[in-house]
Amino acid sequence: MVSRILATAALEFAIARRNRWVLVSVAMMMMFALILSLAGSAPSGAMAADPLSVTVASLISLAVYLVPLIALLISFDAIAGEAERGTLALALTYPLARTELLAGKLVAQLLVVTIAVVAGYAVAAVVAFSSGGIAATEGLPALWRLVWTSVLLGAAFLSLGHAMSCLSNRPSGAAAMAIGLWLVAVVLFDLGLLAAIVADDGGRFTTDFLPWALVLNPADAFRIFNLAASEAVDAASGLSGAASSIAWWKPLGAILIWPVAAALLARLFFQRVNP
Repeated sequence: MVSRILATAALEFAIARRNRWVLVSVAMMMMFALILSLAGSAPSGAMAADPLSVTVASLISLAVYLVPLIALLISFDAIAGEAERGTLALALTYPLARTELLAGKLVAQLLVVTIAVVAGYAVAAVVAFSSGGIAATEGLPALWRLVWTSVLLGAAFLSLGHAMSCLSNRPSGAAAMAIGLWLVAVVLFDLGLLAAIVADDGGRFTTDFLPWALVLNPADAFRIFNLAASEAVDAASGLSGAASSIAWWKPLGAILIWPVAAALLARLFFQRVNP
């Protein structure tokens, strides 16, 4: 089983390289991380936090938008694209279970996301060390935490992209569903909560429902967990109040559960696909 998953992953990674997804993903992360790190290095001297921690606080806002977008762009045609080209039916004629095929795709695409994340954050770390010197080493734990949580966030949205791909018969439909999912989870969800908070005016929704709503969204759980553990939350986001009011284990639990739950959901939808 493991050998078949790895063989599928090697083939999928080769396809990703051929389609320039590795290059595009790395370039996007490195470019935006460099811009943010250069822009955020100026105010670091006036803060108690070290330059790398300030940079990490800025990278949290980048990752919550860019990592899910990259994951969905890579994964939206994983099933629908192969079904349209006729290669899915051929692949399923081999002694390869659907779980193994989906797992191989996930491993290969997660490797692409991991390479992009590490490359982007490495550029930001170089900028922080060049401006802060040895003092920047204090932010290495925060950077490492951001790396592995970003990979888990990418894994969750990769599997959600696979689920969208299974629900659509054509790549164009899967792409529309993936972009819609990104808009809802990353952009519109927070706007909706903000509108509800204003309408609630400090009522039961704000005190009881809001913390759980934030934790149950993988993007918000990622952001809140990293902000709660960061020494420079005030410099990065208006969610610092929410991050300090929610127990750290709640968003951490969501970050760990979402990749597994999304993978199971994708596998359930894949079972219904007729190539």
